[in-house]
Amino acid sequence: MEDAADEVVSEPGPNELRDPFVRKELKRAPIWLGLAAAMALVVLLIQPLLIIFGGLVFASMLDGGVRLLGRILPIPRGWRLMIVMLCVIAFILGVFYMTGVQVTAQVGQLRATLETQGNRVIAWASGLGLMPGRADVNGLAQQALGSFGKLTSFVGSAVGAVSSLLIALIIGLFVAMEPRLYERGLQWMVPSDSRTEFAITIERMAHTLRRLLAGRLTGMLVEGLLIWIALTIGGVPMALVLGLIAGILAFIPNIGAIVTGVLMIAVGFSAGMHTGWWAVATYFIVQNFDGYVVIPMVARRTVDMPPALTLSSQILASTLFGFIGLMLADPMVAMIKVALERNSEAPIDPEAGPA
Repeated sequence: MEDAADEVVSEPGPNELRDPFVRKELKRAPIWLGLAAAMALVVLLIQPLLIIFGGLVFASMLDGGVRLLGRILPIPRGWRLMIVMLCVIAFILGVFYMTGVQVTAQVGQLRATLETQGNRVIAWASGLGLMPGRADVNGLAQQALGSFGKLTSFVGSAVGAVSSLLIALIIGLFVAMEPRLYERGLQWMVPSDSRTEFAITIERMAHTLRRLLAGRLTGMLVEGLLIWIALTIGGVPMALVLGLIAGILAFIPNIGAIVTGVLMIAVGFSAGMHTGWWAVATYFIVQNFDGYVVIPMVARRTVDMPPALTLSSQILASTLFGFIGLMLADPMVAMIKVALERNSEAPIDPEAGPA
């Protein structure tokens, strides 16, 4: 019995809450459990989170327009926001009114043309033994869309895509109406001794995002107009819808340019060799002008993102989050870059001498 008494454990057990060590560990446990739960929620709710982030991107666009209008029109912010929203709505309705019928007809024609050209390429590749068995454009498209998995099923239907877009626009409008309200809410969630640094970081993120989006919108407008005018002069079919697609895809650097080039060349060669080579020349001339003239001019006044970083982030975001992630890859990377640069800034010691 004496030996058994000597072997009794002397350390405090988990039910001894009065012990300081046990209380300390119990205080740590909710933190780790909370972090694990937060990571699980991010994985489960990634698509809604991306929609919310898309709303913040739209709010940044509106805020940039409000600030720009404030330089020439010193009126309250609410009136300036209303003017910006009315201008956006008028532009969208004007585009649909002037080009709606033509664009609708050209979109149907574009789909048929791309399917015909794609089947020709697949037949040529099958003749060379590069394609296993019989294949067509519809089958390959279904396989490609199915490879994305359930992450892209959220936006797989037109109703879901339109609903997600409307939700993002509404969120962006509410945030743009009272941005300081939401900034204060975020600061409240941060420890009080870190709120000053957090406020500076948030302000730099917002400033960087406004500059990035201003550059993207400028590039979209220039590229869409140039391609539309050049293809119209060359007699390439569906020049208007190709210009609109090029302008929209210009929001996604690198990948958007590649998709635009494929569409232009396919449509060009569907109307003949002359229009096909004109489309090829238009693509390379516009892309070189955009890459060597427009983008450097815009980057000097906005955000200059390294091409390799931009492309890598787009590949990762599209693989993880689908099409929404591809659209929002650049804003996410720009904001992360600002946060990391802010955290890496070493505090200046006034008593320290020169290095």
